[in-house]
Order: sequence, then structure tokens, then C-alpha cells
Amino acid sequence: MVTTALIGSLVAPFWLLLLGPVVWGVPHVVADIRYLVVRSGYHQRPRVALLGGLTLLWMALGGPLVEGLLCTAAVALLARAGLIRRLVVAAVIVLFAFFLDGLGRYGNIAFAHLHNFTPLLLWWIWRRRVGKLHMIPLVLLVAATCFLLSPVALDVAQALGGLGRFSTEMGPKAQLWRLAADIDPAWGMRLVLLFCFSQSIHYGLWLHLLPDEDRDRATPLTFRATVEGLRVDLGDVGLVVAALLSIGVAVWALIDLVGANAGYFRMAQFHAHLEVMAIALFVLENCVVSPSGKGAHRQESRA
Repeated sequence: MVTTALIGSLVAPFWLLLLGPVVWGVPHVVADIRYLVVRSGYHQRPRVALLGGLTLLWMALGGPLVEGLLCTAAVALLARAGLIRRLVVAAVIVLFAFFLDGLGRYGNIAFAHLHNFTPLLLWWIWRRRVGKLHMIPLVLLVAATCFLLSPVALDVAQALGGLGRFSTEMGPKAQLWRLAADIDPAWGMRLVLLFCFSQSIHYGLWLHLLPDEDRDRATPLTFRATVEGLRVDLGDVGLVVAALLSIGVAVWALIDLVGANAGYFRMAQFHAHLEVMAIALFVLENCVVSPSGKGAHRQESRA
């Protein structure tokens, strides 16, 4: 995954940034809701569900980043943990919110970049690591990140023709404005390449690694079993809605690819706050999601 994401980010970064959200965006948001809400059991806790749900709805309607994070801190205070620990985690989120607010527009850009790495932290805490092999992809990921931030990455991307392949409306200028506004173009383009890479990793974690971590058997599930598991978790209505949204974005992209890309991001901007909420609750409650679909304390889940 790290290798293919790196190659794609050097060979066709602008097309990946344009097509990735259209193809994988809705399925990965569905995975967000499935694993962080339904299978964790948080939707069955009224106060968490109400405050968290209202926060996510507000963000989906275009609420400011800082307000969403402040509400996320309030959700952390509802965790089943000691008061001191809850206050500390909530305070960290609040300080992070005001730090981003102090950055102005850069704050939204910074949050967008950092958000791509949140499922990596969730993957880390999803199960106890009993060996060392998981360090190999992590080291590769760090190495790829450092490489993309180096001047060599731009030279390689230029040599491979990656910086010359783009849609007219979503080329270098548009992506620099979106992901690295008012930053020196040399550094800005490295950040664009890094975002392309980390976005690909983000989708891969949600659609492959985290589901693999969650399943209760070693062998991969058949497509039919996968769909049935999704139906059990989301219900018939949820499954139909997820399918219609995925098909709808795809059809929209056939008519207006750039518009579909922008529309997806407007629709899905709430899910970054969902991931922050889940990390806070998982850490505070010392909890993982068990294969049975219920939140469980680590000591019980690892037995």
C-alpha cells in the first residue's frame, strides 16, 4: 500500500487527488460510521450519540472547524473514564482547536493534512501488537513521507511526467491553492504530493487494513459475506443509502468530475471530527472494537 501510494503520487498526483475521493470517498465514510459508531456501540449510549450526532450534523452543514473540535472535546468528557483523564484529553483537544484557529486559513489546511493520518493511529490501537512486523510498513511510511517532503521528490515527479498530468480545472495551481495556499510553491508542491500520498493511505487503511483487523477469522471474507456483514451492521436502509450515495457520486462524476469531487468534500467534511471523537473515546476508555461488534476493554479483547 505504501509503495503503490508513493508511486501513484509521483506518476499522477493530480488525477489521484481528483479521482480518489470520487471512487473511494463514500465507501470510506461508510467504513468510518460502521467501525467507529456502530461496531463500537457508541450509538447505543444516548448522551454520546446525541452530542456527537449533533456535532457531526453541524459540521456536515458547514460548521466552523474550531466549533466542531470544541464540541468534540465535550464528547470526550462523556467518556467512561476518570475525571482527571477526561479533563486532560478535553483540554488537549481545546488547545489544538485554538492553535488551529490562530493559524487562520492555514489551520484548515493543517487539519486536512493531519486528518489523513488519523486512521493510522486508529489502526495502531485497534488490536494489541504481539510481534514486530507491523513496524515494517510504519518505517516505510515515515521514509516515504520524508522523501516526499524533500526536493528530490519534485525532481522525480517531474522526470516521470507526474506534474504534467492533470485535469484543466484541477491542476497544480488549483491544488496549491487548496492544500498549500500562500506557501512557497516549491514547498507547497511537496505538500500537495504528500497529501496525495497520505490520502491514498487514508483510504487504504479504512477500506482494507482496518476491516482486516476487525474480522473474526484469518481468511478473507467472500464478497457475499462482506455485503451481508455490512447489512447486519447498517441495516437494510443504511446499506441502500450507502449504495445510492456511492452510485450518485459516480454518476455525478460522469457529468461533472470536478463538481463531484468538490461536492463529496462538502458532504463528508464531518467525518474528520468523527475520527477525532473516536480516538479520544478509545484512548480514554482503554477500549478496542471486538470482532463481535461490541466495544470491549483491552484486557478482555486481548484474552
